[in-house]
Amino acid sequence: MTATDPALTALAQGWCALSLLHGRIETHIERALQARHGLSVREYSLLDVLSRQHDGDGGHLQMKQVADAVVLSQSATTRLVTRLEDRGLLERYLCPTDRRGIYTNVTDAGLKLLEEARPTNDAALREALDEAAKNADLAPLVHVVETLKAPLPA
Repeated sequence: MTATDPALTALAQGWCALSLLHGRIETHIERALQARHGLSVREYSLLDVLSRQHDGDGGHLQMKQVADAVVLSQSATTRLVTRLEDRGLLERYLCPTDRRGIYTNVTDAGLKLLEEARPTNDAALREALDEAAKNADLAPLVHVVETLKAPLPA
């Protein structure tokens, strides 16, 4: 295939459309979360992921798993955890069975903020998708997002 190959051009256009949709959604949600709750999309995502942990086998996520879930590097995730810990929304403690392991849990204040922010996140997502659906190039992607089921963890 060459750079002018129609298949590559179509692929690049599809990728651009997907990137555009993602950017619009993220920007819309970011504005709503910041304005109403003082949270970024990444902070909200981190609180959401960590709130789903549980005690017992496989219940606490390793930092790599958390980083993968919030689509950040491990170092960026650690910095984000530290910022939220400084705000009293997360806490870290040593694993009781392996002193090398460190767990991160959402505090009561973090759970309260997440509960307050969830409707804002959901409404902003719906608004962003509804707006994007008006664009003929993005409408098929919106349909896919609306019908797609989350993949099972690997």
